[in-house]
Parts: sequence; C-alpha cells; structure tokens
Amino acid sequence: MEYNPITVTELNLYIKDRFNEDEFLNNVLIKGEISNFKHHYTGHMYFTLKDENSLIKCVMFKSYTANLKFVPKDGMKVLILGTVSVYERDGVYQIYCKGMQEDGFGSLHLAYEELKAKLEKEGLFDQKYKKPIPKMPKYIGVLTSNTGAVIRDIINVSTRRNPNVNIRLLPVPVQGEGAAVKIAKAIKLMNEQKLADVIIVARGGGSLEDLWPFNEEIVARAIFESELPVISAVGHETDFSISDFVADLRAPTPSAAAELAVPNISDIIIKLDNYNLRYKNALKKKIEIMRLRYEKCMMNRVFRNPLQNIQDKYVYIDRINKSMQLSIATKLQGSKTKMVELITKLDNLSPLKTLTRGYSLVEKGDKIVKSVKDVKAGDEVNIRLIDGNAKAKICD
Repeated sequence: MEYNPITVTELNLYIKDRFNEDEFLNNVLIKGEISNFKHHYTGHMYFTLKDENSLIKCVMFKSYTANLKFVPKDGMKVLILGTVSVYERDGVYQIYCKGMQEDGFGSLHLAYEELKAKLEKEGLFDQKYKKPIPKMPKYIGVLTSNTGAVIRDIINVSTRRNPNVNIRLLPVPVQGEGAAVKIAKAIKLMNEQKLADVIIVARGGGSLEDLWPFNEEIVARAIFESELPVISAVGHETDFSISDFVADLRAPTPSAAAELAVPNISDIIIKLDNYNLRYKNALKKKIEIMRLRYEKCMMNRVFRNPLQNIQDKYVYIDRINKSMQLSIATKLQGSKTKMVELITKLDNLSPLKTLTRGYSLVEKGDKIVKSVKDVKAGDEVNIRLIDGNAKAKICD
C-alpha cells in the first residue's frame, strides 16, 4: 500500500483545522497566572498562562488589547476568553485571547511585593548606602552560570572596552531550588577573599519563576552586606528584581552591566590626550604670562639703573643728616641762651653780690652769723669782704 507524503505545512494546517472544528476550543474560558509578559511595540501582547502544573502560550492582538481596563503584569491571575488554535508556522498551539479580566495576583508576585515592602522599610534600598563603582577596576567578579550567553556577552563587552581588565567568574546556578543560597555564598566568598573590585550579579531574561532566586531575602541581604560594590543585571530591561533595588547599581542587561563596570579604554585615551593638550596649552600660556611679566620687570628703572635707587637714598640720608644737625644746633643755641639767663638770675640772687656794695659776711666756722646771739666773747670769726677775708675775735 502506497502513501503519498505530505509537507509539514500541510500537517500543521490539518491539525489547525481539527482545532477549528472543535466548538469547545473555539470559545474557551480559562484562568491562570500571567508569566513572561511582553507588550510588543505593535500593540500586540504575548505571554504565557500557567497554573501549578502546566502552561500555554497566549497572544492578544491590538484590536482586543484596546478594550482592556487594566495593564497585565507578570504574576497577575486572570480570566481569559479566547480560541485555542495552531500557529502553523511554528507548529505550536496557543490561545488567541479576545477578552481578559483580573483574577488577583499569583503567590510569587505577592511574595515579591511583601519582601520588597519589608526591605524598603528597613532601608536596604536607601541611596545613602549605595557604594560608588570604581572608575578603573582591575578585576571584575561575575556571578552567573558558566554556560550560556550571559557570561559570553560580559566577556565580549568587557574585553572590547578594555583588553587589560581581568574577569573572575564564580559559577552559580541562576534558577531552581537552592540557587539563592549559592548566590549569597558566592557574594560572601568574593568579599572574604577580595577577588574583585566590583561584582556583577547577572542572568538572562525569563519568567518570574526563572528570576526568583534574585528575589529571595538571602540574596538581597548578601548584596546589602557586601563591602564590594555590586551591579545587578538580572533579566531584560523591563524586569525588576529585589536584587536590582538593593544593589549599588542596576543594569538593564548583562551587557550593559559590563559597560557600566568597565571603562572604555579608547575614551580614557582620548580624555588623557585632551588633558595632555590642555596642560600643554596651559603651560604655554603660563610661560607667555611669565615672559611678559619678566619683560615688564626688566623695563623698571630699578633694573635699568640699579644704582639710581641707592643714590636717591644717599641724597635722602644727606638731607636728613643736615636737618638733624640744624635741629641739634638750634636746640643747643636755645639751651645756651636759657642757661645764661638762669646764671644771671642766680648771680643776682647770690648773697656774695651784696659784698660789692660795701657789705661783709661774718662766719663762725662754717655757719653765717646772723645775730649777736650766735657769738660770745672770745669767739673767733671770719669776716668775708669783697677783696678777701679777715680774722677777728669777739670782745666783751
């Protein structure tokens, strides 16, 4: 018996027809939790709807998203009305959503919000605790899986920006049970052994469950207690984990984290060249200013005729000397005149002056006799006259 083979496209179209013929699948109401939500720039929404055991892909086209009264988010529980069909190009079945309404948040999302509120209240997100990222790190510590695109992207970006930088990878599981504990231990080990100047904690995008180790308290506290600065690069640009809030710097992607941690050596060389040029120009300007000041100084008469100032001082000293001599002479003359006046007055008051008029002085010993009571018979006295002395003896 011969069979005519069919193409893959024909098979997928056949399966799609079987789905379309099922009335139940054409109008299904299903509840679940949103995960890995993406709002495309075209307006279409792509996400996964899951429960505890299974998941299914969903798409909601722009014509239906305009009727939504809320913004879907990862972790949100919803009720969806739609059609289950096959996307023949990829050979997958998915729900084409026509309507959606909120049905609460998933347990992981609630746990995320509770821990975020708790740590924020404790101050673990405060800007005052953020450590600066070193300008020129020599060693970059990376905590991520040793396989996959993340580490390759970090290595490629880092070595392209600065070939001299050293990357120290400490492999850790980035999802699954026990991953958070190992990530926290790796952060502590990096600090204890001083293995790096800055740490990058990174992993690629994924659902809330995939990123969950970076939303656990043990990782958040390990990052907060790290003495080394930590850059968190978890998930895609729209994903925010607890580690992003606690870290000293958040990077939207692992590649961006490498750019933030590793300075571009070309930019540094250009900056150094600019500094060098500025210093040269500044030095030239300084030398020119000093040359002009030198020429101005040399034009000063002190340098053109250095003895002129000394000669001027000599003239000044001579003038002062003459002034002092004249002042001294005038002072002496005044003093002499006053002395003559005083001598004349003193001479006029001298008792010896009266001797010129015929008077005499009687002295007994070294005393002048002023009264007859000062002498008695037999005393010898000295009589001072204008032209000499005479001795006399007192009689009765």
